[in-house]
Amino acid sequence: MSLAAVTGRFQPVHAQHLELFAHALAHHDELVVAVTNPDPQARRREPTSTHRHTDAANPFTYFERVRLLTAALADAGLSATVVPFDLTRPEVWAGYVPLDAHHYVRAYSAWEREKAEQLRAGGYTVTVLDGDPAVKLDATDIRRGFDDGSWEPLVPAATVPLLRTLL
Repeated sequence: MSLAAVTGRFQPVHAQHLELFAHALAHHDELVVAVTNPDPQARRREPTSTHRHTDAANPFTYFERVRLLTAALADAGLSATVVPFDLTRPEVWAGYVPLDAHHYVRAYSAWEREKAEQLRAGGYTVTVLDGDPAVKLDATDIRRGFDDGSWEPLVPAATVPLLRTLL
């Protein structure tokens, strides 16, 4: 059995995340979705991403994100194991995502390329898929839409009812 992994904050999960999950599963038997910033203490400032550690960029708890991911994955007909993945503690990574997992990272910016390098340095095989920043679905834009309701078409339909209760 071959294992794929995709890491991210998933604040919230959206269609491009699901596309990456499907891509990984097309090449492997199983998928681990590794949720970064699993708790507020697991956040750190990154030179290549000025916002990823802020409260505003992390409105949902790990538990809430697992629920959102579970709904989105099931609705898309995808199967995965969802685990916490604290990027600040590489010494514990293998306890959550085995070292034989093949990581997939879609890179839109320097941050994703940096994350891929961190994963490689941690002993993982990593495939970086170039993303076109012009078509990137940005979770920041989705979160901005929480105020005016424009977020609903930007997330998987299965997550809308739960997101409504969380907002």
